[in-house]
Amino acid sequence: MPPCPWAKPRGSRSGTADTGSHPATGLSGTNSHFLCRGNPDEYLRSRGKVRVVEAQTAERRLAPNMKSAQEGRPSLGKVDAAPESLPEAKTEAQSLQGKVSSPDPSTHTQQSQGPENRLPAPYEKQSLASRIAEAEAWETRAFEAEKRRSSQFRQGSVFELEDAPVKQKPSLKKVAAPEKEKREVVSTRPLWANKAEYIFALVGFSLRPAHLWRFPLLWLHNGGWSFFIIYIFLLFLMGIPLLFLEMAVGRRMRQCSICAWSVIGPWFGGVGCSSFMVSFITALYLNVVNGWILFYLGQSFQFSVPWEHCPLLKNSSGFDPECARTTPSMYFWYRLTLKASDSIEDSGPPVISLLLPLLMAWCLVGIFMINGIKSIGKVLCVLVPLTGIITVFLLIRSALLSGARYGLQRLAVMKVSALYSITAWIQAGIHVLFALGLGFGPIVVYSSYMDQPSNCLSDAFVVAFINLGFSVLTMPFIFSVLGFWATVLIHNCIEKNAELLLKLVVQGKLPLEALPPLNMPDDPNVLFTSWLNSLSQPIKDLVLPHITECNLEKQFLKVKEGPIFAFLTFIEAMSFISGSVFWSVLFFLLLLLLEMGFLIGLLQGILTPLQDTFPFCKTHEKLFTVVLFGLMFLCGIFFIQPAGVYYIKLLNGYWMILPIIIVIIFENMAVSWAYGSRRFLAELGPLWNRPIQPIFNCLWCCVCPFVLLILFTVILIFLSLKTFTYVAWDSSTSKEVPRPYPSWALLALIFIFLIVTLPILIYFVYSFAHGIPFKPRSLDGPLTSSKSLSLSSEAQTKEAPQGDKGKARPSAGGLAHSFTLMPHKNGMKYRAVIFRFHQETRKKEGLTP
Repeated sequence: MPPCPWAKPRGSRSGTADTGSHPATGLSGTNSHFLCRGNPDEYLRSRGKVRVVEAQTAERRLAPNMKSAQEGRPSLGKVDAAPESLPEAKTEAQSLQGKVSSPDPSTHTQQSQGPENRLPAPYEKQSLASRIAEAEAWETRAFEAEKRRSSQFRQGSVFELEDAPVKQKPSLKKVAAPEKEKREVVSTRPLWANKAEYIFALVGFSLRPAHLWRFPLLWLHNGGWSFFIIYIFLLFLMGIPLLFLEMAVGRRMRQCSICAWSVIGPWFGGVGCSSFMVSFITALYLNVVNGWILFYLGQSFQFSVPWEHCPLLKNSSGFDPECARTTPSMYFWYRLTLKASDSIEDSGPPVISLLLPLLMAWCLVGIFMINGIKSIGKVLCVLVPLTGIITVFLLIRSALLSGARYGLQRLAVMKVSALYSITAWIQAGIHVLFALGLGFGPIVVYSSYMDQPSNCLSDAFVVAFINLGFSVLTMPFIFSVLGFWATVLIHNCIEKNAELLLKLVVQGKLPLEALPPLNMPDDPNVLFTSWLNSLSQPIKDLVLPHITECNLEKQFLKVKEGPIFAFLTFIEAMSFISGSVFWSVLFFLLLLLLEMGFLIGLLQGILTPLQDTFPFCKTHEKLFTVVLFGLMFLCGIFFIQPAGVYYIKLLNGYWMILPIIIVIIFENMAVSWAYGSRRFLAELGPLWNRPIQPIFNCLWCCVCPFVLLILFTVILIFLSLKTFTYVAWDSSTSKEVPRPYPSWALLALIFIFLIVTLPILIYFVYSFAHGIPFKPRSLDGPLTSSKSLSLSSEAQTKEAPQGDKGKARPSAGGLAHSFTLMPHKNGMKYRAVIFRFHQETRKKEGLTP
């Protein structure tokens, strides 16, 4: 064995030959001499323990309020930690003189604080360069000794590494690297400034404008309270467990949606790519909806909103005949806003009046997201509460409308037969997935910016309950407005019938008995219906062919789902309210806030994977954001052509649900079957200092995959049996007419579906062909080594001393499962080997359960 470079020379002041201390380890000279005489096992074991002590010392220095070693700090033998890595040699040499190691209980001895344990005087006078050289020589010999034992170690480590020989010892130039290079060694990931920003971000993403009409309409057409019971059952059976799964993956992995699933399951790397593509396509046409909202919002500031009356013809006092054949709101939507063509085949140039609102929509979302998580958190902390405030205002105003009582009565309806309806269960399952925003990727991305010790199970329940509470809050608001809308239309219908009958009686075409009551101020519907039923059968047979049926219940059920509900039914109802300008502005502002919250999540699910994959996108974050949004704006112009609304209906109504369910199925399989749900839950428990209920293991492994597979199969069957139609505007009759989609549109739909789901198949085939195991390697440590830097502590980091900038600072909750990558060439490989050795020696000594 070569002589120990750290052994104290004979003739020291203590009179003992080997009582010196190694400058890097702090071990006594006796131990050092023993290690140099051919026992590398004991040497490396001691080295690993000392490194753990150094990690604990660094933790106590970073968190002064932590308990001292005498007040219950775990002993060296029981700390389940990887040894801390070697920091920069210069920094370590300066800091080792002040280190005091905690006693090792296994040795039943204590280091005295007397002069016997002080560094010898000749060593204290050595230059900094010589101490660095000694430390480097010691590290090199330790690596060579460990490499001779590497064949005895079990397979698998924290990383998949290839052992490489040390070509030469690191030089002082490499150790004293520039500060810029040192900072690049440890990858940083920002965190939310506080938990409120994280919760608001998830809530803002889950609250879509569809909540304003989809949940109430599903309630209306699927049995009322029966549908609500089905929805709650599926929410707890499938929705919350899957939401918890995505949040846990993001928080555990601290990576984007693409990288996270590749580590969880080697065969499931394509899941993140598919969710990325779904988010990209969805964001393209969803911001077009924001353009429509901004267009209507700008038109709402007119004293008389333009969809309240038909426009006059130029140089004439008459109304536009196309508008006279329909309602003003429908005419404004199809002819003045969309300039819609009669079919999807009739394309044309983009609508110029929508070009500026679309540009403004992209500029607005770009301003919100230009600074990444820092600006997103602040913006959503304003948007989400403001959404709730506006909803409460609209709820109070809608409850005071005439006809609101009839709408609220529909909330008490319950059809027991709906509990046995397959359609009701399928609709409830689809709404659970879409209401929580599962499968798109932003939930994983948002959770990756949250600190690991935070319990995401409770966060999943909070987000789900807030989402459900918002849906319940909007129910009375929507039904009150619909009741008012139906009542006003029925009153207008009855007035037109009465005027027509009066005209026919005056002309002598009908007898005087057919003359309706002229004064119906209180309830025209009840009075007119009672009068009509009181007529004799011969007179009734003469009257009925000339009048239009005015049925309040049928009119109430005519409500249509989708954007038509907001831009036709709702704005028509708003135009009937006194002060329609104010309430229209408030309503479109609510739509814009909801759409922005969801769109910000989608775009963050696009930006983060690109920034994590390509360093240029991360380095020039603001420039990349501007360029990407500019390209997406150019792509979105396709959807503002006259037939663009029909393409949006095709994607939103027939395409989106299938890839989303497929992505969610494979996400579930990656965690429950590839990685192992028991193992995943066992790793999450210690982070939160509490065990997780084993019911989630059963839900992830058995229940959720089974329910999702049934849901996908039934939807596929329904779509195959359904005729693909869309509602188009017929300019000749000024009415909406159903038209079938052409065959090329269906082929395009299938092609986009295959393109989006193809990465999943490619990853499976590639992994199988190359013999990649289905399950990830057995890992003793964390799945990721990336360090996170809290946004709230960035200012402190910038003000830190120059000598501390290159140091990695383990978090208090993750010190036992963290290690730092060394700045020199073979540092990462060496630290991984030391970590493996440390785990093996702990198991041999019986210190690991």
